[in-house]
Amino acid sequence: MTGEWSIQDLARAAGTTSRTLRHYGQLGLLAPSRVGSNGYRYYDQESLVRLQRILLLRELGLGLPAIADVLHGQRDTAAALRTHLELLEQERQRIARQIASVRTTLHKTEGGEQLMAEEAFDGFDHRQYEGEVVQRWGRDAWDHGNRWWAALGPDGQAAHQAEHEAIAAGLGQAATAGADPASDDVQALVARHHRWVSASWTPDAEAYVNLGQMYVDDPRFAANYDQYAEGAAFFIRDAMKVYAERNLASAP
Repeated sequence: MTGEWSIQDLARAAGTTSRTLRHYGQLGLLAPSRVGSNGYRYYDQESLVRLQRILLLRELGLGLPAIADVLHGQRDTAAALRTHLELLEQERQRIARQIASVRTTLHKTEGGEQLMAEEAFDGFDHRQYEGEVVQRWGRDAWDHGNRWWAALGPDGQAAHQAEHEAIAAGLGQAATAGADPASDDVQALVARHHRWVSASWTPDAEAYVNLGQMYVDDPRFAANYDQYAEGAAFFIRDAMKVYAERNLASAP
């Protein structure tokens, strides 16, 4: 393929979905180069390069509004890419520590040796997010969440993570099947998700809707859901909005 791509072809080449590309178009991030008489969207090479930048900046950790700023020339793209490379290096180091940790656990478990907590959880330290949480929601939010997480203990932490993975997998399957976000089966999964979130923090309707939007805007959260189905973060956001409107009270 050269010269021009249909929306399906471009989505397939980029490993994303037509729904995601249309969403980018609605936000003004990625307009088609032309629209055919049949209403189909087509993208040229400039669009391909622009989409590459969008995907790179999402991996960098930028939300969609910040990506719009970059694409409009309000940020230093080269500096953003250098930061992107630095973050990838940090992530590679973190994953390497996790691999070493799991290998140590396996080796000691098979050999009947005593396992140290520091060895088991190397590379899994949630404290890397402390500064971001404090900046967004304040010191009290971090301290409360940190105390709650520590009180769970290793078994409780593992169970909490497993419940989230089960919920995310179920919602991903629903998204793949083309389910209606407002359907009873999907809403039952979202109710589980709300209970899971409420274990440490009980969001009202507005906060829960905002959380769903963050799942879309922040690529770190989007990746947690899109690993189960491409574009699942959008599906989950929509389902959470329905749940909030039906079941949650708004803040006074």
